[in-house]
Amino acid sequence: MDLGLTDKVIIVTGGSKGIGGAITEVLVDEGATVIIAGRKKEDGEKKIAELADRAGHADFFQIELRDDDRREELVTYVLGKYGRLDGLVNNAGVNDGIGLEQGSADEFVESYQKNVVHVYSLVQKTLPALKESKGSIVNIGSKVADTGQGGTSGYAASKGAINALTREWAVDLAAHSIRVNCVIPAEVWTPLYDRWIHTLANPEERLKEIVSRIPFEKRFTTAAEIANMTVFLLSNMVSGHTTGQIVYVDGGYTHLDRAYH
Repeated sequence: MDLGLTDKVIIVTGGSKGIGGAITEVLVDEGATVIIAGRKKEDGEKKIAELADRAGHADFFQIELRDDDRREELVTYVLGKYGRLDGLVNNAGVNDGIGLEQGSADEFVESYQKNVVHVYSLVQKTLPALKESKGSIVNIGSKVADTGQGGTSGYAASKGAINALTREWAVDLAAHSIRVNCVIPAEVWTPLYDRWIHTLANPEERLKEIVSRIPFEKRFTTAAEIANMTVFLLSNMVSGHTTGQIVYVDGGYTHLDRAYH
Protein backbone atom coordinates (compact mmCIF):
# COMPACT_ATOMS: atom_id res chain seq x y z
CA MET A 1 0.00 0.00 0.00
CA ASP A 2 1.26 3.47 -0.89
CA LEU A 3 1.20 5.47 2.36
CA GLY A 4 1.97 8.78 0.68
CA LEU A 5 5.48 9.00 2.14
CA THR A 6 7.45 9.16 -1.11
CA ASP A 7 10.12 11.88 -0.88
CA LYS A 8 9.08 12.80 2.66
CA VAL A 9 12.08 13.68 4.85
CA ILE A 10 12.05 12.06 8.27
CA ILE A 11 14.57 11.94 11.14
CA VAL A 12 14.77 8.68 13.09
CA THR A 13 16.91 8.80 16.23
CA GLY A 14 18.69 5.54 16.90
CA GLY A 15 17.65 4.45 13.44
CA SER A 16 20.49 2.04 12.65
CA LYS A 17 19.58 -1.06 14.65
CA GLY A 18 16.76 -2.79 16.50
CA ILE A 19 13.39 -1.06 16.46
CA GLY A 20 14.90 2.10 14.98
CA GLY A 21 16.54 0.12 12.20
CA ALA A 22 13.23 -1.56 11.36
CA ILE A 23 11.49 1.84 11.22
CA THR A 24 14.17 3.11 8.85
CA GLU A 25 13.71 0.07 6.61
CA VAL A 26 9.93 0.44 6.33
CA LEU A 27 10.19 4.17 5.64
CA VAL A 28 12.77 3.69 2.91
CA ASP A 29 10.61 0.96 1.36
CA GLU A 30 7.81 3.54 1.29
CA GLY A 31 10.03 5.91 -0.68
CA ALA A 32 10.93 8.28 2.15
CA THR A 33 14.28 9.92 2.81
CA VAL A 34 15.41 8.92 6.30
CA ILE A 35 18.11 10.68 8.26
CA ILE A 36 19.43 8.21 10.81
CA ALA A 37 20.59 10.17 13.86
CA GLY A 38 22.91 7.87 15.76
CA ARG A 39 26.09 7.62 17.79
CA LYS A 40 28.01 4.93 15.89
CA LYS A 41 29.11 5.79 12.38
CA GLU A 42 29.80 2.15 11.45
CA ASP A 43 26.23 1.15 12.33
CA GLY A 44 24.80 3.99 10.27
CA GLU A 45 26.96 3.24 7.26
CA LYS A 46 26.06 -0.45 7.46
CA LYS A 47 22.34 0.37 7.46
CA ILE A 48 22.73 2.75 4.52
CA ALA A 49 24.52 0.03 2.54
CA GLU A 50 21.74 -2.46 3.33
CA LEU A 51 19.12 -0.06 1.96
CA ALA A 52 20.96 1.14 -1.12
CA ASP A 53 18.72 -0.58 -3.67
CA ARG A 54 15.35 0.21 -2.11
CA ALA A 55 12.75 2.79 -3.12
CA GLY A 56 13.77 5.64 -0.85
CA HIS A 57 17.02 6.99 0.55
CA ALA A 58 18.88 6.68 3.84
CA ASP A 59 21.39 9.19 5.20
CA PHE A 60 23.37 9.21 8.44
CA PHE A 61 24.21 11.98 10.88
CA GLN A 62 26.56 11.08 13.71
CA ILE A 63 25.36 12.52 17.00
CA GLU A 64 25.54 12.17 20.74
CA LEU A 65 21.95 13.17 21.45
CA ARG A 66 22.82 14.66 24.83
CA ASP A 67 24.93 17.31 23.06
CA ASP A 68 22.69 20.35 22.47
CA ASP A 69 25.02 21.92 19.91
CA ARG A 70 25.02 18.70 17.95
CA ARG A 71 21.21 18.57 18.04
CA GLU A 72 21.16 22.04 16.50
CA GLU A 73 23.66 20.91 13.86
CA LEU A 74 21.45 17.92 12.99
CA VAL A 75 18.49 20.14 12.16
CA THR A 76 20.72 22.58 10.22
CA TYR A 77 22.18 19.66 8.25
CA VAL A 78 18.78 18.22 7.32
CA LEU A 79 17.27 21.52 6.25
CA GLY A 80 20.43 22.55 4.41
CA LYS A 81 20.65 19.32 2.43
CA TYR A 82 16.98 18.48 1.90
CA GLY A 83 15.20 21.80 2.37
CA ARG A 84 12.35 20.39 4.43
CA LEU A 85 11.39 18.08 7.29
CA ASP A 86 8.17 16.08 7.34
CA GLY A 87 8.54 13.83 10.35
CA LEU A 88 10.45 13.07 13.53
CA VAL A 89 10.66 9.66 15.21
CA ASN A 90 12.02 9.89 18.75
CA ASN A 91 13.23 6.32 19.13
CA ALA A 92 16.60 6.53 20.88
CA GLY A 93 16.77 5.78 24.60
CA VAL A 94 18.35 3.46 27.11
CA ASN A 95 17.06 1.34 29.99
CA ASP A 96 19.97 2.24 32.21
CA GLY A 97 19.05 0.50 35.46
CA ILE A 98 18.99 3.60 37.64
CA GLY A 99 16.82 2.22 40.42
CA LEU A 100 15.49 3.43 43.73
CA GLU A 101 18.26 1.72 45.66
CA GLN A 102 20.88 1.41 42.91
CA GLY A 103 21.14 5.03 41.81
CA SER A 104 21.78 8.54 43.06
CA ALA A 105 19.71 11.65 42.42
CA ASP A 106 22.34 12.81 39.92
CA GLU A 107 22.11 9.51 38.06
CA PHE A 108 18.32 9.82 38.00
CA VAL A 109 18.66 13.24 36.37
CA GLU A 110 21.17 11.77 33.91
CA SER A 111 18.62 9.11 32.99
CA TYR A 112 16.26 11.94 32.03
CA GLN A 113 19.04 13.41 29.89
CA LYS A 114 19.38 10.08 28.06
CA ASN A 115 15.66 9.51 27.58
CA VAL A 116 13.61 12.72 27.76
CA VAL A 117 15.64 15.93 27.41
CA HIS A 118 16.91 15.24 23.90
CA VAL A 119 13.36 14.36 22.82
CA TYR A 120 12.03 17.70 24.13
CA SER A 121 14.94 19.57 22.56
CA LEU A 122 14.64 17.94 19.13
CA VAL A 123 10.93 18.66 18.98
CA GLN A 124 11.69 22.31 19.81
CA LYS A 125 14.42 22.57 17.20
CA THR A 126 12.46 20.86 14.42
CA LEU A 127 9.21 22.69 15.14
CA PRO A 128 9.55 25.53 12.61
CA ALA A 129 10.15 23.03 9.79
CA LEU A 130 7.37 20.72 10.98
CA LYS A 131 4.95 23.66 11.13
CA GLU A 132 5.80 24.47 7.53
CA SER A 133 5.26 20.90 6.33
CA LYS A 134 2.39 20.09 8.73
CA GLY A 135 4.48 17.12 9.70
CA SER A 136 4.13 14.34 12.22
CA ILE A 137 5.94 13.25 15.39
CA VAL A 138 6.01 9.69 16.70
CA ASN A 139 7.57 8.93 20.06
CA ILE A 140 8.63 5.39 20.97
CA GLY A 141 7.71 4.67 24.57
CA SER A 142 7.76 1.54 26.72
CA LYS A 143 5.34 -0.64 28.66
CA VAL A 144 7.59 -0.01 31.69
CA ALA A 145 5.77 3.33 32.14
CA ASP A 146 2.56 1.36 32.77
CA THR A 147 3.68 -1.92 34.30
CA GLY A 148 6.89 -1.06 36.09
CA GLN A 149 9.86 -3.38 35.82
CA GLY A 150 11.81 -3.05 39.05
CA GLY A 151 15.25 -1.55 39.42
CA THR A 152 14.85 1.09 36.73
CA SER A 153 13.21 4.17 38.22
CA GLY A 154 14.95 6.60 35.86
CA TYR A 155 13.80 4.78 32.73
CA ALA A 156 10.26 4.20 34.03
CA ALA A 157 9.87 7.88 34.93
CA SER A 158 11.34 8.92 31.58
CA LYS A 159 8.94 6.79 29.60
CA GLY A 160 6.03 8.02 31.71
CA ALA A 161 7.12 11.53 30.74
CA ILE A 162 7.15 10.55 27.06
CA ASN A 163 3.52 9.44 27.33
CA ALA A 164 2.55 12.72 29.03
CA LEU A 165 4.46 14.83 26.52
CA THR A 166 2.82 13.01 23.62
CA ARG A 167 -0.59 14.22 24.76
CA GLU A 168 0.68 17.66 25.81
CA TRP A 169 2.28 18.24 22.42
CA ALA A 170 -0.76 16.90 20.57
CA VAL A 171 -2.74 19.68 22.27
CA ASP A 172 -0.04 22.31 21.68
CA LEU A 173 0.44 21.51 18.02
CA ALA A 174 -3.06 20.69 16.80
CA ALA A 175 -3.53 24.29 15.68
CA HIS A 176 -0.50 23.82 13.39
CA SER A 177 -1.82 20.52 11.94
CA ILE A 178 1.09 18.62 13.47
CA ARG A 179 0.07 15.20 14.75
CA VAL A 180 1.83 13.66 17.76
CA ASN A 181 1.47 10.01 18.73
CA CYS A 182 3.34 7.38 20.71
CA VAL A 183 3.98 3.67 20.06
CA ILE A 184 4.46 1.41 23.08
CA PRO A 185 6.46 -1.80 22.67
CA ALA A 186 6.59 -4.43 25.40
CA GLU A 187 8.63 -7.56 24.69
CA VAL A 188 10.41 -7.08 21.36
CA TRP A 189 13.27 -9.30 20.25
CA THR A 190 16.23 -7.07 19.34
CA PRO A 191 20.03 -7.40 19.65
CA LEU A 192 19.81 -5.30 22.83
CA TYR A 193 17.19 -7.63 24.31
CA ASP A 194 19.30 -10.65 23.38
CA ARG A 195 22.29 -9.17 25.22
CA TRP A 196 20.15 -8.37 28.26
CA ILE A 197 18.59 -11.83 28.55
CA HIS A 198 22.05 -13.40 28.47
CA THR A 199 23.18 -11.33 31.44
CA LEU A 200 20.76 -13.36 33.58
CA ALA A 201 21.77 -16.53 35.40
CA ASN A 202 19.11 -18.64 33.66
CA PRO A 203 18.41 -16.95 30.29
CA GLU A 204 16.52 -19.79 28.60
CA GLU A 205 14.22 -20.36 31.57
CA ARG A 206 13.59 -16.64 31.96
CA LEU A 207 12.85 -16.30 28.24
CA LYS A 208 10.24 -19.05 28.36
CA GLU A 209 8.60 -17.39 31.38
CA ILE A 210 8.39 -14.03 29.60
CA VAL A 211 6.96 -15.53 26.41
CA SER A 212 4.34 -17.45 28.38
CA ARG A 213 2.93 -14.14 29.66
CA ILE A 214 2.32 -12.59 26.24
CA PRO A 215 -1.39 -13.25 25.60
CA PHE A 216 -1.47 -13.06 21.80
CA GLU A 217 0.18 -16.09 20.18
CA LYS A 218 2.67 -16.48 23.06
CA ARG A 219 5.44 -14.78 21.11
CA PHE A 220 7.55 -11.66 21.09
CA THR A 221 6.44 -8.66 19.07
CA THR A 222 8.74 -8.20 16.09
CA ALA A 223 10.63 -4.99 15.43
CA ALA A 224 8.87 -4.91 12.04
CA GLU A 225 5.46 -4.82 13.77
CA ILE A 226 6.55 -1.79 15.82
CA ALA A 227 7.92 -0.19 12.66
CA ASN A 228 4.74 -0.77 10.67
CA MET A 229 2.63 0.98 13.32
CA THR A 230 5.11 3.86 13.54
CA VAL A 231 5.04 4.40 9.79
CA PHE A 232 1.23 4.09 9.78
CA LEU A 233 1.10 6.97 12.29
CA LEU A 234 3.55 9.06 10.24
CA SER A 235 1.32 8.78 7.17
CA ASN A 236 -1.22 11.55 6.69
CA MET A 237 -2.95 9.34 4.14
CA VAL A 238 -4.02 6.69 6.66
CA SER A 239 -3.66 8.53 10.00
CA GLY A 240 -4.50 12.06 8.99
CA HIS A 241 -6.92 12.62 11.88
CA THR A 242 -5.08 10.60 14.52
CA THR A 243 -3.24 12.52 17.23
CA GLY A 244 -2.57 12.30 20.95
CA GLN A 245 -2.77 8.51 20.86
CA ILE A 246 -0.66 6.06 22.84
CA VAL A 247 -0.77 2.86 20.81
CA TYR A 248 0.24 -0.45 22.38
CA VAL A 249 1.82 -2.90 19.94
CA ASP A 250 2.50 -5.62 22.47
CA GLY A 251 0.36 -8.70 21.90
CA GLY A 252 -1.87 -7.61 24.76
CA TYR A 253 0.97 -7.73 27.29
CA THR A 254 0.26 -4.43 29.01
CA HIS A 255 -3.50 -4.46 29.38
CA LEU A 256 -4.61 -8.06 29.19
CA ASP A 257 -4.13 -10.50 32.03
CA ARG A 258 -0.55 -11.72 31.63
CA ALA A 259 -1.44 -14.89 33.51
CA TYR A 260 -3.89 -15.69 30.69
CA HIS A 261 -3.34 -19.12 29.10
